[in-house]
Amino acid sequence: MTIMSKDKPLKIVYCAPALYLEGGVERVLTLKANYFADNYGYDITIILTDGKGKPFAFPLSDKIKVINLDINFEALWSYPFIKKILVYLIKQRKYRRKLTAELMRIKPDITDSLLRREINFLTKVKDGSKKVGELHVSKNNFRTFKDNETNFVKSLFSKFWIARTIPSLRRLDKFVVLTNEDKSAWTELNNVIAIPNPISFSTDKVSDLQEKNVLVVGRYDYVKGFDILLKAWKMVEVACPDWHLNIYGAGDRSPYENLAKDLNIDMSRCHLNGPTSDIKSAYLNSSLFVLSSRFEGLSMSLLEAISCGLPVVAFECPCGPKDVFTNGVDGILVPRENIEMLAQNVISVIQSPDLAKRLATNARKRSFDFKIEALAEKWRDLFESL
Repeated sequence: MTIMSKDKPLKIVYCAPALYLEGGVERVLTLKANYFADNYGYDITIILTDGKGKPFAFPLSDKIKVINLDINFEALWSYPFIKKILVYLIKQRKYRRKLTAELMRIKPDITDSLLRREINFLTKVKDGSKKVGELHVSKNNFRTFKDNETNFVKSLFSKFWIARTIPSLRRLDKFVVLTNEDKSAWTELNNVIAIPNPISFSTDKVSDLQEKNVLVVGRYDYVKGFDILLKAWKMVEVACPDWHLNIYGAGDRSPYENLAKDLNIDMSRCHLNGPTSDIKSAYLNSSLFVLSSRFEGLSMSLLEAISCGLPVVAFECPCGPKDVFTNGVDGILVPRENIEMLAQNVISVIQSPDLAKRLATNARKRSFDFKIEALAEKWRDLFESL
């Protein structure tokens, strides 16, 4: 079925940094663009700023056009803070010029920004398109520095950055966030709607909950709270001596390996793994999923876990878990960063097979609300309404 606009397929341009990284944003963009192109017949173009010449992390439909402007914002990562600002301004000017030229040439119906460097000028481009922004983190963590990396200067810069962005968000035709919890936080705006991310894969198989494995999936990063997790696991491993913890993710594992040693954790039952190409098998061979994040947009791994029939114990972090679960019905929600309660609830689920099965059954039913087929309809309704 091809969705028509003025007797032509709807023409959509996505503005994104890159597609070579194996991240959640890249996976979701690829999934949605593929579905819109292959099932709705939309004319999709993705305009990138970085990663020229690098292979895409996820398969992209051959119906989708990709333009790489080769701005190379990634070069900024290696610069000190002040130099980073100066070089950024030069690259930003170049990006504005090039992106404007492409949009004027393409004349899309919809231009969708992933709220990166183009958001400050996109609504001023007079290409005739409706402008949509989509945010993949929560408001509290949009354009902020991590708590363990901030200082006074960075804090002031972050506040200035956010204040400068609000008028641009207000000018968008629609601003899409991932959760109703986050939608309610944007009190400055009246153009906000919530559309969750879709689950990245479909499966008819579910875990039989027989393997004594606790699973955690995410990059080795402060925001994922693995330091909190390991402190909780120290209590769990004592109460559940035949259970294993498996973490899968990209990034530097050494700080967490050192912490595990400092905590005298049994490393024969605590496995700090790198990323895996077969994450679905990891879900199916586990019996409990834990989300220890300090914050999320809407955790992709959490949605994948419930689609594979796993019970979940999660922090009530902003945002996501409270939108997905009813506490005690289809998941267990724990107060943020509470180590003891995280450990106690993990132990409770492990030691109560009936509770684990009930949570898993209800979570699996809940996962159907996050299938691409259901959420693509919400996006189609939004695009067509504009």
